Amino acid sequence: MMRRLVTSAFACLLLPLGTGQADARVLADPIGMTSGFYADPNSTPAAWVAANPGDGRASAIRDNIASRPMARWFGSWSGDIGAAVGSYVGAADAADKLPVLIAYNIPGRDACGGHSGGGAGSPAAYRTWISALASAIGGRPALVVIEPDSLGDFSCMSQQQIDERNAMLRDALAQFSAHAPNTWTYLDAGNPAWIDAGTMARHLDGAGARQAHGFASNISNYYGNGRNISYGNAINSALSASYGYTKPFVIDTSRNGNDSNGEWCNPAGRRIGAVSQTGGGAEMLLWLKTPGESDGNCGVGAGSVAGQFLPEVAYKMIYGY
Repeated sequence: MMRRLVTSAFACLLLPLGTGQADARVLADPIGMTSGFYADPNSTPAAWVAANPGDGRASAIRDNIASRPMARWFGSWSGDIGAAVGSYVGAADAADKLPVLIAYNIPGRDACGGHSGGGAGSPAAYRTWISALASAIGGRPALVVIEPDSLGDFSCMSQQQIDERNAMLRDALAQFSAHAPNTWTYLDAGNPAWIDAGTMARHLDGAGARQAHGFASNISNYYGNGRNISYGNAINSALSASYGYTKPFVIDTSRNGNDSNGEWCNPAGRRIGAVSQTGGGAEMLLWLKTPGESDGNCGVGAGSVAGQFLPEVAYKMIYGY
């Protein structure tokens, strides 16, 4: 199979200081290397549809969710991380599509929220894990969002814990630079209602954002694109003013079609948002959370665990009720 290898004009140029990619010697272009985003045939909604073909909700979930490109999350549940990532990225590569991955295994994960706790047992274990993930991608094109919640989840952490987390995030970025040269990496910037833009800019820079391709907003949340675009632009204004660089940003649009009602944990009445695409007021709009997967034992997902696929929630999210 012949891949389209022509990259954008800037992809192989050295960059001057002040461009927002000052430390990148060469820019990869995974968008230009592929022919669209990868729709995972083994996502949780796809697996549910395959197992329940006679269910009256199956066709709507198949057509509106399961067939759409979305990210796959990787953590301790993934088993052998090298094999899991290699299989996923390899399948996308064979289809000439761009996979989106979420790395979600940092020690003390969701320390303050508590719904998605866990992570690697130590910084050393995390370094081994994230290095294996990056190495499994290798030279194939990919987008990777690194550790949702990690830069907004400081309120219950000591400065020593924050410093340790920042060191792990900076090292993760270094692992991708060393082992996955055609991957764009994004640090998580929370959402517009969580951390103010100036504080988030400081958190991003402390975690090594200068070495990342960009940052991500609204992961697993519900805020509309307008608020996220304003938030991303405000973060970049703060980064520029305080640190002398800016970064591209992406927005999770998987569940923001009806905007937020102020609740973050399985709220009722939400709706799927714009499908994955470039542009839209940000670098990209992406489905980072899988519509229908629970946020935890709360809201309309009471009795479920985080990440569990709930077909009735997915079905109602298609129609916004």
